[in-house]
Amino acid sequence: MDTYLTTMQVAALSIAGMCHALLGSIKVPLARQLQIDESRVGGLASVFGFTLIPMAFAAGIFADSLGRDVVIAGGCVLLILSVIVLAHLRSYGMAVLSVLLLGTGWSALVNVLNATQGPSFLQEAEVTRQLAEGLEPRDILPFAMNMGDFVFGLGAFVMPMAATMALRHVGLKKTFLVFGALIAIPLVLSLYVDVDGFVEKFGKIMESSQAATEAPATVAAELGFADLLGDKFVMLCCLAFFFHVPVEACVAIWATTMMMDRGIRERNANVLLSLFWLTFTVSRLIAALAIPAGTDHSVVIGLAAAVVLVVLGLVISRKKYQTSILVITAGLILGPIFPILIAFLVGHVHVSMQGRAIGLFFCIGGIGWAVVPFLVGKLADKNSVKTEFKVGETESGSAVQDQGLDLHAETEPADIEDSGEETGEKSGTGAIDGGDQTRDRTSLQWAFLVVAGCAMGLLAICTALSMLK
Repeated sequence: MDTYLTTMQVAALSIAGMCHALLGSIKVPLARQLQIDESRVGGLASVFGFTLIPMAFAAGIFADSLGRDVVIAGGCVLLILSVIVLAHLRSYGMAVLSVLLLGTGWSALVNVLNATQGPSFLQEAEVTRQLAEGLEPRDILPFAMNMGDFVFGLGAFVMPMAATMALRHVGLKKTFLVFGALIAIPLVLSLYVDVDGFVEKFGKIMESSQAATEAPATVAAELGFADLLGDKFVMLCCLAFFFHVPVEACVAIWATTMMMDRGIRERNANVLLSLFWLTFTVSRLIAALAIPAGTDHSVVIGLAAAVVLVVLGLVISRKKYQTSILVITAGLILGPIFPILIAFLVGHVHVSMQGRAIGLFFCIGGIGWAVVPFLVGKLADKNSVKTEFKVGETESGSAVQDQGLDLHAETEPADIEDSGEETGEKSGTGAIDGGDQTRDRTSLQWAFLVVAGCAMGLLAICTALSMLK
């Protein structure tokens, strides 16, 4: 573990986490400014996921051929360009362009960061000792992955509240120009770190164990994508991510919508979204410190089963407090799943294949990321973001005019209404009556049955993975 590498890793992971939470953080003000409905918001999330499909392949190939140093620098540059476009947003087309750049840069960044988790957070002496005790590399890496993704989660936790405060006080343009300056920090740090050297050195330590040489994809540096596709363990890891990532994405994107539908006002919903990311983050730190090495297969099965129950709870919940608790619980359960899955994958393959393996992992996951939010958005189209605006505007005594969002507008103190009917009474002629809110709420609940299906698929694949251990 090197101080300079770890510093760069922490900075880059924080930015990656903030970018991951960006769409969910600006969903409501963005939709209000562009006057778009729920399906088009879901479309932006799908564009982000769809971008992973080709760019995950490209980032993996470039990381293994051109080097990880080039890929991480290129990813930061693309993220900066993305937020610059976002700062000058004027149309839905510009929003799509911004999300394309965001997805491309994020794909490049996370490909390298997942390969550098081990050398960034694990001591060489401790790794050598654990390998000598008979543990496999994929049993050792979950600690590093959870620690790194804990930092990632901190960035995601900060983003919703930071974005809300910044948009209110300095406006859209300045908010994202400042964010672009923050992204430049890991870019500069990466220029002074030999990322490839650290990854290759750590890979040699892993290869020194008998357990590593037994892994089917770890012999011969000339192995390619065909060999990865033929490796059952690799493919099951990728399929598990295919089912996991849309669950995480949909809960994060539509959490505010679901809570506002049940009577929670926008400001409180954003605070609860930040609590979702806080529990998401803390769960990874707990997993890193509390899960004994070698027990991660059993843990991930238990977490996947809990995800099924929580998502089904969101489908049937109709009360604001139940929904809030379920959203926060979802963060607690979802947090450790990705780090464990990616640790299994990276610990299984040869260092010369890690870029392509991680690329394949995110490529297959990107399909789920692209398709499922789009389907949820279409099914929830009646439960439009515009409907939320009508309720919020009448409560605050103001309306959004043609010129778009007034980021400096004053709002009433946040509170939580008891029911759709009460909201209708307080909001006057512009309000949505209780019957309409019940109907809309049901449409989003039905849409989340798709997410529940993904959660069940995740449980099935995690169970199959444990059988190959």
